[in-house]
Amino acid sequence: MSKKAVEILINIYGIDKKMIAFIPHGIPDAKFKVPGVYNDLFGLENKDIILTFGLMGPDKGLETMIKALPLIVKNHPEVVYLILGQTHPHILEKTEDSYRLELQRLIKSLDMQNHVIFHNKFVKLETLVQYLQTSKIYAIPYLKKEQITSGTLCYAMGVGTAVVSTPFWYAEELLADGRGKLVPFKDHIKMAEEINNLLSNDNEREMMRVKGYQFGRSMIWREVSKSHLKIISEIKERKPIDDIQEISSKYHKIFNDLPEINLSHLKTMTDDTGLLQHAKYMTPDFHHGYCVDDNARGLIALTKYYSLRKDKGILPLIQKYLAFLYYAYNQDNGRFRNFMSYDRRWMELVGSEDSHARALWGLGVTVKESPNGSIRNMAMRLFLEALPTIEHFISPRAWGFSVLGLQSYLSIYGGDVSACKLRDNLATKIYELFKNNATSDWPWCESVATYSNAILPHALITAGKWIPNQEMFETGLKVLQWLLHIQTAPEGHLSVIGNDGWFKKNGNCARFDQQPIEVKSLVEACLDAYIETGDKKWFKESERCLSWFLGHNDLQQPLCDCKTGGCCDGLQRQGINGNQGAESTLSWLISLINMHSVMGLQLQLDEQG
Repeated sequence: MSKKAVEILINIYGIDKKMIAFIPHGIPDAKFKVPGVYNDLFGLENKDIILTFGLMGPDKGLETMIKALPLIVKNHPEVVYLILGQTHPHILEKTEDSYRLELQRLIKSLDMQNHVIFHNKFVKLETLVQYLQTSKIYAIPYLKKEQITSGTLCYAMGVGTAVVSTPFWYAEELLADGRGKLVPFKDHIKMAEEINNLLSNDNEREMMRVKGYQFGRSMIWREVSKSHLKIISEIKERKPIDDIQEISSKYHKIFNDLPEINLSHLKTMTDDTGLLQHAKYMTPDFHHGYCVDDNARGLIALTKYYSLRKDKGILPLIQKYLAFLYYAYNQDNGRFRNFMSYDRRWMELVGSEDSHARALWGLGVTVKESPNGSIRNMAMRLFLEALPTIEHFISPRAWGFSVLGLQSYLSIYGGDVSACKLRDNLATKIYELFKNNATSDWPWCESVATYSNAILPHALITAGKWIPNQEMFETGLKVLQWLLHIQTAPEGHLSVIGNDGWFKKNGNCARFDQQPIEVKSLVEACLDAYIETGDKKWFKESERCLSWFLGHNDLQQPLCDCKTGGCCDGLQRQGINGNQGAESTLSWLISLINMHSVMGLQLQLDEQG
């Protein structure tokens, strides 16, 4: 992917030049836009953004750029340095987040708190391109010369962002001929000089942007794919299957025990109106009609599935579920109705607080994972219209569902101050419940653990990480660990709290009726705990919870039907409830889709080193 790599292969490894093909690093085909165009989306109106993105670690040299900031801000007080990306999971395992904390201490010592922003998250490609398009400067202060390629540099230059970088191998090659500026390693003074010069000289910066953007046209995915196809067409003999097996073995090692995602039963449960609630065995039961809860869960499942598989065939289903939520919203009172009969008559004017909050959760995830701008705009419009009502809710689980929906929305539109404030307020209410009611022998916020219990610590973990509030975050982790402990059978498998009696303080945990929705909540909470901490024990717990569906439960019988994608409605005293309703099926599918997504993400991180 670089001329330097070709040189090394020939001169050091003695590879015949005829055996080497040069194909550049691929980049998205983005439009050339004026910097600042998306500042309002990220809450940075009237600011000049200097951006760095990617997995964070000490080798990225961010302290060089931070040290340059006082010299830049002195001449350009409207500058904000935006650092987009999470700390590398391997670094989190070894030193937790000490590097980020060191950077924050450095920022404070330089009195630059108002000029540095950490967006500690992964973002979708569409959002990443918006960050690059709206930034005036892309800074790469890497510390080492020996770097053969850089995806972040390719994306920045190819999108048309002016780049200032240290002279590692790939930067020297890509930024030649006026396509960018190079400064010495660890030289914050020179870094500041070059950035100040570019910010003060619009013509020079614009010429650099144009040169980089034009050079990048040969690197867009369409051109890169043509180069790959050309090589393939020139190959005269196919390689033996054994060689291919070695290449793909790592993927299969990770995914060999995980069932494939099957949407057949979900499609069977969906008609022209939306997703039906119940089934008799595998056959849809029209007697009970539809509900907002299940259509919201359907949005979560299918938008996440699209993000994972890019299957355009499911877009009509996503639009049906979204249309159902839109029709369910009662503009007169600002609330979602919940239950609809099969003949399309609403059974109520106002649904429960929980169903309203579940709808917001589904809409928030749709905003985050949306397959296209039209669906995102529709989901965002409905989300924002239905949002203010939850300020007056009193259900803790409604608070929890809403926090998760808000965080999904904020992962795209983090500059929405009102949404941030509402998320913080709701999470604080949950946190205060635990502070005021939990004891050492009963670390729960109520006198009885009932339904959707994992939602509460899940909300604390998610909000605590992003507010940030370390005590809230750690409380969420401790409570989740307790929930897993009390729902573990002596044999080691998951045995969730049953609906037939719940789990009262100083009482016994009800073994039946165990519901798939409870397991789904645990899987999601554990996976997010793993993502936020990097601690693999949470991933192992998510695997243990998922295995409940596969037969590692009190009855030692599988509830999921991998051939159809359906899931039975629970564990009862007399055995498995063979009905495969929407809630149970979606609980299985969402759990499985999330597991595939996190495993795929982990594979990418392992490949990045």
